[in-house]
Amino acid sequence: MKKKRILLKIGSNTLTKETDNISRGKIEDIANQIANLQDTCEFIIVSSGAIAVAKQFVKLESKQEEVFVKQALASIGQPHLIRIYQEIFREYGLLSSQCLLSYSDFEKKESRSNITNTINVLVNNNYIPIINENDTVATDEIKFGDNDKLGALTASLLNVDLFIIATNTNGIYTKVSIHNGNPKTIKEVVDFAHLENEVVNSKSSHGSGGMASKIEAASVAKKANIETWIVNGLEDNFIVNAMENKVPFTKIK
Repeated sequence: MKKKRILLKIGSNTLTKETDNISRGKIEDIANQIANLQDTCEFIIVSSGAIAVAKQFVKLESKQEEVFVKQALASIGQPHLIRIYQEIFREYGLLSSQCLLSYSDFEKKESRSNITNTINVLVNNNYIPIINENDTVATDEIKFGDNDKLGALTASLLNVDLFIIATNTNGIYTKVSIHNGNPKTIKEVVDFAHLENEVVNSKSSHGSGGMASKIEAASVAKKANIETWIVNGLEDNFIVNAMENKVPFTKIK
């Protein structure tokens, strides 16, 4: 039976559980779910968090622009982030690997082919690729959007069956409900243009994204005919609960 291919994008706010430290418990939660679903699903992960990890260890002093300091932090934090993933995933019998990509990689035919072939080999051999932007040479994530777009581009390139964005809300809320102080989830999106009008443009506390960047990412996936789910990754068992419709989340068909 062909497994359902899922690209899971995890932002810094989810990985830290909105604290100043990476949550090993959250990575355990993700590993546990993947282990429970591995008979029917195969996963590719796009993960932020390198800068958040580095901030736990170091404070860099520099007269350079902030973006260069963040690139340096990403360089320090990325090996630690992957080590944490590998340690925890191994406890659940899962194999993992690191892939660092830049947006420019998606613009070249040869690079796109190399990405696809490499990730297919990894997945076919039961390795879970953990993808992040190569922040040392590129600044798109730092500047523009917490890996949301990178996740969408990767999902489109690999022709996945489902793109899940784990965030810190129960999906996308209606604008009116946010203003009323009683957030109400948009459960299913039919009219994408209407959805764009509902978005309140706020940034997350640790990541550089916000709901607008998630809508943009969903738009990229939609063009590739890929369904996007925006799910509250702070909750335990969030993937399985969404699959079983036990929690409110936004489904963009």
